[in-house]
Amino acid sequence: MMKIGIAPDSFKGSLTALEAASCIERGLRKALPGIRTVKIPMADGGEGTVRAIAEATGGRMIKRPVSDPLGKRVQALYGITGDGSSAVIEMAAASGLALLKPAERNPMITSTFGTGELILAALRAGAQRILIGIGGSATNDGGTGMAQALGVRFLDRNGREIKQGGGFLKKLHRIDMDGLIPVVRRAAFEVACDVDNPLVGPKGAARVYAPQKGATPRMVDELDSGLRHLAKIIRRDLDVDILTVPGAGAAGGLGAGLMAFLGARLRPGVNIVMDAVELSRKLTGCSLVIAGEGRMDGQTVFGKAPAGVARVARKLKIPVIAICGSLGEGFSKVHAIGIAACFASLERPLDEEELPKLGPAMLERCAEEVGRLIALTPGFGRKG
Repeated sequence: MMKIGIAPDSFKGSLTALEAASCIERGLRKALPGIRTVKIPMADGGEGTVRAIAEATGGRMIKRPVSDPLGKRVQALYGITGDGSSAVIEMAAASGLALLKPAERNPMITSTFGTGELILAALRAGAQRILIGIGGSATNDGGTGMAQALGVRFLDRNGREIKQGGGFLKKLHRIDMDGLIPVVRRAAFEVACDVDNPLVGPKGAARVYAPQKGATPRMVDELDSGLRHLAKIIRRDLDVDILTVPGAGAAGGLGAGLMAFLGARLRPGVNIVMDAVELSRKLTGCSLVIAGEGRMDGQTVFGKAPAGVARVARKLKIPVIAICGSLGEGFSKVHAIGIAACFASLERPLDEEELPKLGPAMLERCAEEVGRLIALTPGFGRKG
């Protein structure tokens, strides 16, 4: 009997990646009793990455109190892998824009301090490797708040610590790394980053992203200048040049800070996830792989989870199909990257509030129909 790998991303607003995989599995089994399956929850480094890696590795989610972008205490989740060696963090859980009301958004004073607290909590729980997703930030502080939470000091000309927030970077005179907490020095850091924005300039952190975080044009100028000054001090004090590194401008310069202060490596998010869940190993021996996401369109080929699944499956010479919630403009581009066929599960347009109620059953029914099609394959049952 054939073995089928089921490796979908989450269906936003409806299902986690594991829930989607379970729906697809149930539907397939109705048409293909006795098949062997392996479920591998996937993500692309953005929303859902923490849960996907935790679930795929038999790990767990942990909640910890941390500071939000304005210093208020909030409960933030991070994931720990099944063997306890790695932790997965989304900076948005502690320092995200969604944590603030529109009137509270001000990247001159918001800080990544809570992200640093989350990193420290994971390290003290025993993790030796930290995977960090850095989308959706409310900050523009170059990662200085994160580093402060881990023991780094950012001093003005009088030897006093500067205040948190991107608006105070221009006061920075010296970086003191001596207080970096020892457990941080021993850890390895990888950053899921799918943008190539440099730290400063027309495509930099401040000019591209700060307006949506509440910055006025004048603030944007100050923030960009502050990040440029930070890069100058980092180069002088730490001998690290992050000014023009692609991805340094991600999350208000957190990408730059993670590289400079923690020695982190920036990688495409889907690659980090595929390595963490051991996708290649788990797909070995499968006769078919089913990928999926909430909406598949022309953007799927650009670093989304189904594209990563297809890339690994192609190396293993395993055919891939996709079962998605809906298919959008340009979805057929995925055929060129190895996804042989795509199926949409929504039987009619659904309002956002209807998706969690009706979407799972529709996905299961679609998977059953796909299973019926697979059953027509000549030689079915003698593979795998």
